[in-house]
Amino acid sequence: MKTSFQAVAASLVGLVTFATLLFLPAGTFNYWQAWVFIAVFSIATTAPSIYWAMRRPEVLQRRMNVGPTAETRPAQKAAVIGLLVSFAALLAVSAFDHRFSWSTVPAAVSLLGDLLVAIGLGVSMLVAEQNSFAASNITVEAEQKVVSAGLYGLVRHPMYLGALIMMVGVPLALGSYWGLVVLGPTLIVFAARILDEEKMLNDELDGYPEYSHQVHARLVPYVW
Repeated sequence: MKTSFQAVAASLVGLVTFATLLFLPAGTFNYWQAWVFIAVFSIATTAPSIYWAMRRPEVLQRRMNVGPTAETRPAQKAAVIGLLVSFAALLAVSAFDHRFSWSTVPAAVSLLGDLLVAIGLGVSMLVAEQNSFAASNITVEAEQKVVSAGLYGLVRHPMYLGALIMMVGVPLALGSYWGLVVLGPTLIVFAARILDEEKMLNDELDGYPEYSHQVHARLVPYVW
């Protein structure tokens, strides 16, 4: 029950943060792309949280343990801060684009962006369902085992793949092409986080070196 209340509180804080980062830079509430994005994001994250709270609270607890303070490795603390800053910049730049009309994005493209957001979040949630040890912070638990089935048979870090798909969709959903520029630094932070995480997994998770030889792609199949 405590975890459920924490999840509700986190959702409310997230909504307020999103609203601040979107409507303040946009200078208006007359921003339908932002409203639709917030609705899609909220539904795509709230529904699985309710399911986990009712059926698998341990999964929700691991997902709630998030942020730089939840990390034990200095490189991961820095990476999490970098990702949070990147995501905030993604929202703010897209909102400023709406305010000053830097780019013109058709409504169909914005709706495609919303679909990518939903797909990306869906992939991340599916990963947590396939691997109950998939947490928001980087850790290896005593009873944890390597998962190589499902999405883990495609890439070694499918949760990050879902996050990447979602982040590509965000600026499009918000009616901005300039927001895509923020993805450059974001990819660098993702890569740094993954490489440091794999150092720990190779050292602490039994069977991970063998798994990494079986599944070659870290983030995107046939790319990296």
